[in-house]
Amino acid sequence: MTQTKFSRAHSEGYQVNHMARLFIRAIQDRIKPLGLSTGTFPVMLALWEKEGQTQRELVRELGVEQATMANTLSRMERDGLVIRRAHEADARVQTVWLTERARGLRDPAIKEATEVNDLATQGMSDQERADFTALMAKVVANLSET
Repeated sequence: MTQTKFSRAHSEGYQVNHMARLFIRAIQDRIKPLGLSTGTFPVMLALWEKEGQTQRELVRELGVEQATMANTLSRMERDGLVIRRAHEADARVQTVWLTERARGLRDPAIKEATEVNDLATQGMSDQERADFTALMAKVVANLSET
């Protein structure tokens, strides 16, 4: 059996990891002045789409560990971005809600993220960009099933 030489340049995993680090650096530079971080931004995106989610729902949606989400939500609460309330049906469960301050950050944060996405995909046609996004979604789905 012939063994193929591994090359970073041709490794999907390496390239995606490198791309993710570059995206994180670029978005961090832009959202930090808003008081956000790359750790809180995915939670904010999820809550801007649907407030009142439980910690467990956020863990499942964002694919992070329970302890990571608990720490992130505690920091966000400390920073005045979220508040937690007892669930209507089960007082033992808390739901997470954005503060007015966090709601006001939506448009400027989305603007910065859009600019990073545009920068990253410059030179791509609309079709190439749509294909790229669809292929990344397929990879995410494949790896989410494991």
